[in-house]
Amino acid sequence: MPGRHPDFRIQRLTLGRELGQLLVVDNLSAMAEELVEIAAGKPFAEVAAYYPGIRAKAPLTYQRFVLEELAGEFSGFFGLDAGALRFTGCHFSLVTTPAEKLSHPQRIPHVDSLAGNELAFIHYLFKQDLGGTAFYRHRKTGFEYIDSGRQAEYFRHVSEERASVEREPPQYISGDTEFYEQIGRQDGVFNRMLVYRRNALHSGLIGAAFDASPDPRTGRLSINGFLR
Repeated sequence: MPGRHPDFRIQRLTLGRELGQLLVVDNLSAMAEELVEIAAGKPFAEVAAYYPGIRAKAPLTYQRFVLEELAGEFSGFFGLDAGALRFTGCHFSLVTTPAEKLSHPQRIPHVDSLAGNELAFIHYLFKQDLGGTAFYRHRKTGFEYIDSGRQAEYFRHVSEERASVEREPPQYISGDTEFYEQIGRQDGVFNRMLVYRRNALHSGLIGAAFDASPDPRTGRLSINGFLR
């Protein structure tokens, strides 16, 4: 697989009071357009997890590319042993769930894991204005990430707040709410990748007029990966 784009650029950011780390890579891949075409030839299917859409396996060559190009950042910025990191998942993803069909967990920020030594990334592969990703602080607890020590307290509050959330018209979270404060956001820019710890509270930024197209060439296509 060809390597990085000639205009490859990195920003190293921190978020909120708890200084969560966010890596922003612009112009990541030299073959982003080809990745869209690969996705267009894949069979997508619904997944059992909370993801509001459909997924298909990303190529193993892509996984090797990510490890080769970003190993230095995984160790230097996140302080992880890049040589020991392995993919636990890597998929083409399309958001296809309209707002009126969202479940409660899909309407609030989430974490992908309780482990602080695991990473998640999203690589945007759409050119339309289909939204990016935002990071949040839970107002009642002040938590910006959830680990095993915070799990019981946080989810107790989520359960208590559920009725209030469900009284509102169903929608993807976008900006501050009664229960969450947005502490950072990044636009969905073609060929941009965001890398963050899996236990950070985050959510897709998806507007009310979102077109939930299942076509990889026109929909909200991304590659999402998890590393442990």
